[in-house]
Amino acid sequence: MRRTTLLKLIGIFSVVRGYNIMIVCLAQYLAAIFVLSHKPWREVIFDDSLLMLVIAGALAIAGGYIINGFYDKEKDLINKPNKTMIDHLVSQNTKLTLYFLLNFLSVIVASYVSFRAVIFFSGYIFTMWLYSHRIKKLLFFGNLTSAVLAIIPFFAIFVYYRNFEAIIFVHALLIFLLILIKEFIKDLQNIKGDLAHNYATIPVVYGESFSKKLITLSVVLCALPIYVLLNYFSIGNLTYFLWFMLIYLCIFVCLLWRSKDQKHYALLHNMLKLILVAGIFSVALTVK
Repeated sequence: MRRTTLLKLIGIFSVVRGYNIMIVCLAQYLAAIFVLSHKPWREVIFDDSLLMLVIAGALAIAGGYIINGFYDKEKDLINKPNKTMIDHLVSQNTKLTLYFLLNFLSVIVASYVSFRAVIFFSGYIFTMWLYSHRIKKLLFFGNLTSAVLAIIPFFAIFVYYRNFEAIIFVHALLIFLLILIKEFIKDLQNIKGDLAHNYATIPVVYGESFSKKLITLSVVLCALPIYVLLNYFSIGNLTYFLWFMLIYLCIFVCLLWRSKDQKHYALLHNMLKLILVAGIFSVALTVK
């Protein structure tokens, strides 16, 4: 009995991508402490309203992963067989029940902050459902929407602190581009399942070579916000990380053009996850 319960808990953690959600929550707190808030770090950590916003976002994101996996279950059997086996430890009925429960709790938690927070997260939840149901199958627009949805929880924190300094938007642009590149790589990695189920992704429609050119262009575009951050803002020791990122992305592009199969693309996908996580911790290097 205990073993069955443990397996189901592991399955639920996999379905909601618990590791991703923990990283997002950590990133929100680091951004609040080192970039967005001008209060002492203790006040930020023990701010009830900030905690409620982070929890509301985590619950909504968890629900988004569930509904996305629900619509992609057949495709994921081809693209992610191992993860799909773990996810199948949880029944479809349980997943759907959990989806509605998480979304309901997200809105309830958001109501602790304000009615505007309720409207914000209600719209976010609806958009994630619409993305999973329809938008993700739209060529290129699906990638853009996915990248935007990934950074929207941070926008709630920006609004809460009423911090709209230029440096915030430059950081957000860099993060958006990195997430977009990760989405492009994911399409290359999942090309078999997308072909089998008629998903109109860029590699399927235009081929792998065109996708690599688009990814290379996106990497080049990353140099723009990096250049602006290095030359127009006081960012302290974050300067060293940005120079490291430039070198890292150059290596990434070299590996991209040598990649030919799913294993290579999985490595590139993990490289982008790594630099994004490193970027989260590097926020602490910024001098406010």
